[in-house]
Amino acid sequence: MTRLQLRALGPTLGSLALLLAAFGFQYLGGLAPCHLCLLQRWPHAVAIILGVLILVWPARGLALLAGLAVLVGAGIAGYHVGVEAHWWAGPASCTAATPATADAGALLDQILETPTVLCDAVAWRWLGLSMAGWNGIASLVVAWLWLRAYASSSASQ
Repeated sequence: MTRLQLRALGPTLGSLALLLAAFGFQYLGGLAPCHLCLLQRWPHAVAIILGVLILVWPARGLALLAGLAVLVGAGIAGYHVGVEAHWWAGPASCTAATPATADAGALLDQILETPTVLCDAVAWRWLGLSMAGWNGIASLVVAWLWLRAYASSSASQ
């Protein structure tokens, strides 16, 4: 096993753990994900695929791509934290809108069109941080491990 393959195991397993935790919160804990929660999962899925590819074909650039993908996930998590804290507006598709009309029929239509899981509502918090906040921190650690694997492997790999 090459140095790159050995160094890629940790961040691959880290992304896998974060993805499994998200599914555990959803399916075992009953916390349905919002749109931004789902978006945060994709970079980890990409990193896992790239990690498996590194085990088969130890190309150094794959570690860089995985690290960048997980950094994108950390950015999405940071954006999500800001939406939850109401520092900025989130996507219209998953945030609570202020009623634009006093018309009861239009208000009912607006309520029925609002998704059941809102991105600006914190579903779970621990030590003052939401799940998005913890995912952001963990994603930064995993991204650092990926970038370390990239930097520490020789350019010939």
